[in-house]
Amino acid sequence: MPITLQDITAAAARLEGIAVRTPLLTSPELDRRIGARVFLKAENLQHVGAFKFRGAYNRLVQLTQEERERGVVAFSSGNHAQGIAYAARLLGMKATIVMPTDAPTIKREGTEALGAAVRAYDRKTESREEIAAEIADYSGAVLVPAFDDVAVMAGQGTCGLELVQQLRERGWEPDLVLSPVGGGGLMSGVATAVRGLAPECRVVGVEPDAYNDHVQSAEQGARVRIDPQTATRCDSLMATQPGVLTWAVNSRLVDRFVSVSEDEVAQAVSFAFRYLKLVVEPGGAVGLAALLSGHIRPVPGATACAVLSGGNIDATTSADCLAQFPAP
Repeated sequence: MPITLQDITAAAARLEGIAVRTPLLTSPELDRRIGARVFLKAENLQHVGAFKFRGAYNRLVQLTQEERERGVVAFSSGNHAQGIAYAARLLGMKATIVMPTDAPTIKREGTEALGAAVRAYDRKTESREEIAAEIADYSGAVLVPAFDDVAVMAGQGTCGLELVQQLRERGWEPDLVLSPVGGGGLMSGVATAVRGLAPECRVVGVEPDAYNDHVQSAEQGARVRIDPQTATRCDSLMATQPGVLTWAVNSRLVDRFVSVSEDEVAQAVSFAFRYLKLVVEPGGAVGLAALLSGHIRPVPGATACAVLSGGNIDATTSADCLAQFPAP
């Protein structure tokens, strides 16, 4: 396996006192609807508003002094961008981020505010991978992938490690854990941590209907590249193929992958706002959406957990979700 529970505990030691130990929240209304004890890991309250800081810092803090002097480059629609930018600032490094022109304004502005240089590109006509590689070639900067990297995956896994630890502090064991899945970095880390600590726990990955490459890959038994024909609000989950390293983990440790519709995502965003008093972005709400919609039904009385992976949502998108589901 590319990563182990020991890799994640080592990452947790590096992140101690640096990353936020985000709270594990409950909602009586959610428990009533689902018929189970439901806990929500609020990574929208992490630095930069997303779990991505965990993996970014764990990767960057292990660079040599010579590598730090050359700086880093990454490509991202926003959350990995901000995670890299903040980690680089903490470590006194330069960072360049290749971002699509249609990235949410809140994510682009957040990345720039943290001191990173942003190189914009057109999703339809340019390759972010090629642009980032060119920048790395001429500047000597270290290229940091968004998900297919063992240090990044291990850093994201500290979210799952904390989740189980926090449950046990309250006297509970997890029966079901749901996580958003885009490229698979968070999913692979969470799955490794959860299954390592609680082997009997079911682990489920959730993605939007329009970008269901993990669902299709699980059906085919191999990595599938999709060609999405419709848009999604879930800008943070727009990977079109599972990563090589992440799929090596997720294909073995994740029990099931499901997808949710745009309406189900919007309802979850609105539910989080109304009942949890939380701002959650669409991609961060897919696990909650899977529970609310009934795509995943915990056994009555079970202990279920869902990761709310981010909270970087534009005002327009938030208003649209609330208007569509004023009484979620």
